[in-house]
Amino acid sequence: MLLGILLPAVALAAGRMLRPHKPTDPKQTTYESGNEPVGEGQVRFNIRYYHFALMFVIFDVETVFLYPWAVAYGKLGLFALVEMLIFAGMLVLGLAYAWKKKVLTWNSV
Repeated sequence: MLLGILLPAVALAAGRMLRPHKPTDPKQTTYESGNEPVGEGQVRFNIRYYHFALMFVIFDVETVFLYPWAVAYGKLGLFALVEMLIFAGMLVLGLAYAWKKKVLTWNSV
């Protein structure tokens, strides 16, 4: 435990002593491809973007689970078919819920 604490502490201390430290105003500015920064550094995105992205990730990952099942369907039998129907049903319920909550509509406001 002592070694786990001591090694990073020594490495950080050695880096602080060995690196050059000459702060100037041009070094402290934000670098954006050589351009002077204009405006605020943080841009607020509409929450709808995150809803769309999350919905895409959910359904994209879930379709990955369908491929191995489809490849091995012949060996799995009826039990696997019922499990996959339940899984697909939950996906459809999630999609219906998102549709009802109007998550999938995009307004330009």
